[in-house]
Amino acid sequence: MSRSTWLVLLLAASSGTLAMTPAPAASKATCEVWQRELAFAQSVQQHDAAAFASYLADDAVFDANTGTPKHGADTVRRHWAEIIAGKTVHLDWYPQHVVATADGALAYSSGTYLYEDPAPNAKPRYVIGKFATTWRRGSDGTWRVAFDGGDNGKPAGNADAATFRAGRQTQCPTVASAALPTIRH
Repeated sequence: MSRSTWLVLLLAASSGTLAMTPAPAASKATCEVWQRELAFAQSVQQHDAAAFASYLADDAVFDANTGTPKHGADTVRRHWAEIIAGKTVHLDWYPQHVVATADGALAYSSGTYLYEDPAPNAKPRYVIGKFATTWRRGSDGTWRVAFDGGDNGKPAGNADAATFRAGRQTQCPTVASAALPTIRH
């Protein structure tokens, strides 16, 4: 093979590799949002309304994938007050996939949530579903929720709840090994 053929093959192989490597800002943002999502869920688990509010963009939209979205941080806080209080339902969630834009300004997080009805004879006791959150980095560098939504979930049993709890990954996975969800339209 000629020297120019080798050069062309080398360039072709390396350009494909470079195109698949996430930008440093995106990789850093992915892990920041992973940790932010976990801390956001912890604010609800700890019934900390002030901490919960600190994760919301002023113009946040929750239930964004429904016909009745909740607009604005104040509306979201009021809508979530009972959930955060944790008296009638316990809510937990964690990210399974996070991806960020190349400039590290916007990120998408998705994962699984678990609702638990603490009433002694609750039927169903558990509901497990999927959520998706769009995070925006503010001018102060802090990630806040811009959009949040999820499905209605499905009734689940004790084994499903145990599997959910065991599935929490507290460390950001390496970006190269993170798989993106398949979205079907």
